[in-house]
Amino acid sequence: MKFNIGDLPVIFPYDYIYPEQYAYMVDLKKSLDARGHCMLEMPSGTGKTISLLSLIIAYQQHYPEKRKLIYCSRTVPEIDKALAELKRLMAFRAKEGEGGEFLGLGLTSRRNLCLHPRVSKEKLGRVVDAQCRSMTASWIRSKAQAGQTDIELCNFYERLEASGELPLPSGVYTLDDLRDYGREQEYCPYYMARRALRVANVIIYSYHYMLDPKVADLVSKELSRDSIVVFDEAHNIDTVCIDSLSIDLRRPILEASTRSVNVLEKHITASKERDSETLRNEYSRLVEGLRDASLARDENLVLANPTLPNAVLEDVIPGNIRKAEHFIAFLRRFIEYLKTRLRVMHVVAETPASFLQHLKDITFIESRPLRFCAERLASLIRTLELNDLEELTALQRVTTFATLVASYDKGFVLILEPYESDTATVPNPVLHFTCLDASLAIQPVFDRFSNVVITSGTLSPLNMYPKMLRFQPVIQESYTMTLSRNCFLPLVVTKGSDQVAVSSKLEVRNDRAVVRNFGNLLVQFAKAVPDGIVAFFPSYLYMEAIVAMWSEMGILKEAWKYKLIFVETPDAAETTLALENYRLACNNGRGAILLSVARGKVSEGIDFDHNYGRAVLMFGIPYQYTESRILKARLEYLRENHQIRENDFLTFDAMRHAAQCVGRVLRGKNDYGLMVFADKRYSRKDKREKLPRWIVQYMNDATLNLSTDMAISIARKFLRTLAQPAEENQLHVSLWSLEDIIQHQEAPTAKPTA
Repeated sequence: MKFNIGDLPVIFPYDYIYPEQYAYMVDLKKSLDARGHCMLEMPSGTGKTISLLSLIIAYQQHYPEKRKLIYCSRTVPEIDKALAELKRLMAFRAKEGEGGEFLGLGLTSRRNLCLHPRVSKEKLGRVVDAQCRSMTASWIRSKAQAGQTDIELCNFYERLEASGELPLPSGVYTLDDLRDYGREQEYCPYYMARRALRVANVIIYSYHYMLDPKVADLVSKELSRDSIVVFDEAHNIDTVCIDSLSIDLRRPILEASTRSVNVLEKHITASKERDSETLRNEYSRLVEGLRDASLARDENLVLANPTLPNAVLEDVIPGNIRKAEHFIAFLRRFIEYLKTRLRVMHVVAETPASFLQHLKDITFIESRPLRFCAERLASLIRTLELNDLEELTALQRVTTFATLVASYDKGFVLILEPYESDTATVPNPVLHFTCLDASLAIQPVFDRFSNVVITSGTLSPLNMYPKMLRFQPVIQESYTMTLSRNCFLPLVVTKGSDQVAVSSKLEVRNDRAVVRNFGNLLVQFAKAVPDGIVAFFPSYLYMEAIVAMWSEMGILKEAWKYKLIFVETPDAAETTLALENYRLACNNGRGAILLSVARGKVSEGIDFDHNYGRAVLMFGIPYQYTESRILKARLEYLRENHQIRENDFLTFDAMRHAAQCVGRVLRGKNDYGLMVFADKRYSRKDKREKLPRWIVQYMNDATLNLSTDMAISIARKFLRTLAQPAEENQLHVSLWSLEDIIQHQEAPTAKPTA
């Protein structure tokens, strides 16, 4: 389909388009024209990705600036999915005679792209990184070229280096395509993609490549300022920003750091005996400034400095840490101080300024040399030509903490806790250095790029994100879902068949009547719903307690008669296996129940389309643990600096995760399923208003206060109706053809008919 939005010709790779897709494209173009940021909430399963790509690629190809698109997603499967959509779109454009030179690719970690026969078998990413560096570092390759025979190089990397110019021809490359092409040409896919970033028209990669300063400085620093940046599935973007600037330190990390310092000291002594000129040259560079020292970042050899702006980078490293021996003594003193701080018997919370003042009083360490710790360590590692960084990981963590704590005086808090959790009985002290202000990580992105698009299916209420992230969107819109038939049904179950209210509130969550009613709800839906059911709980702890009580009551045994039961765990490998077996049970007709957790892997980015998810049960409201000291500090910061009340944020956070969970059931308008909210609090208007508009529009008074038997009766009728094959003309009622678009453009207030 070809149509115009203003003066922009858009090519859409399907014969029909949803009205909300068209509205989404119109608003997206307005924000691109205005060179401003926007927030767009698009319903799940309505083709958000292809709408976004179609409009931006059309914009990119039509205007002479040819602005680069940087598309950020959360997980590798989502990156692959977006690349597949881009590939389909570009194939359609080529078919329509709109081809030409175009390069689109994705970037992920070495572990996902490595082809080396030995290294690629490693499961841990940090091990793959370390072994890759040991074969690709410039000094390793120099020694090999000088004739040293005991050095192993990576043939894939060497062939890529020997090829000279960019080896990737025009096209769109999924991650599998990159690996296949690298295998065919015997080129390293990871470095091939890294090299292609500068010339690619579209780059699709993880949030962390843009938001985590340590990684962004390595990968994204050369991207042009007029690039269009998209954050897809961005409902958790504030959490990603905070995590990227937060660090936890424990005793084992500090002990490992001490060992790392000893290792460095041995290398320094050996380097002096072998070639004292090397360290003298480094000292001279550090006197001149940090620019040469920062070369280490170009080879990915160390964690990049997380915070230093250009003005500081042009400064010189303080004199007391320029010499390697002095820097080692400085680190040893700082680590010993941290060890003494971890000998706490009660909780301590303080600001970075208070921490630095106490540090100065006890050890006479000033804040300025601390600020340069990460860069100074990077320079030293490069000078000593160390490639096995596994043993230095803990020390890198400590120097990153030193740099952060000395660089920020607002938006952070230090919390020292003697116990790792409130239920722990053995002391295991931890120092949390926690970012409280999400805008600190994303503000450089807003300042640097003229267009930043934040989009997801669950961004409600929209006014919360501009406050938390400190930006002003030029377009801020939530779209409803147009359906030819109501393919999903939200049900609010407030009580069991015995009329006892159900809720996950702290006062009643372990009440046996409430637990029994939750279990009965699961059993009844297992009887009534075919294929797969996904059940979500507010936390792992609550799920474990409920499942234990269900087992004691015989509820699990009853549910097992109708479906197999699988459980999500914190272990990623176990959860992946549970998912595979769950899908297998759904495919062979046995049916299955997957017990999962809000904010877990299953709730983020795993699709339960068609028979994999005919119903999602949300047991309770997934509030965060409100006794967490870190959460309390953040709530206080939001209240004082963003005028966001504690209860407003907690409810907003809980409802966006609830919406994300139930949204897993609907992955397209030809799909159908039930969204069951099992908690009496969902019937309150102030809670429902926090849900996305496209879910709320299909809630009505008849489904807002149901008992278990009433909900089952409504669900059976809904499933019987939706299981019938839809007529072709019925499916097209909610679709626009080219004629409908023209009619809408000529008379925007008129409602077009198919």
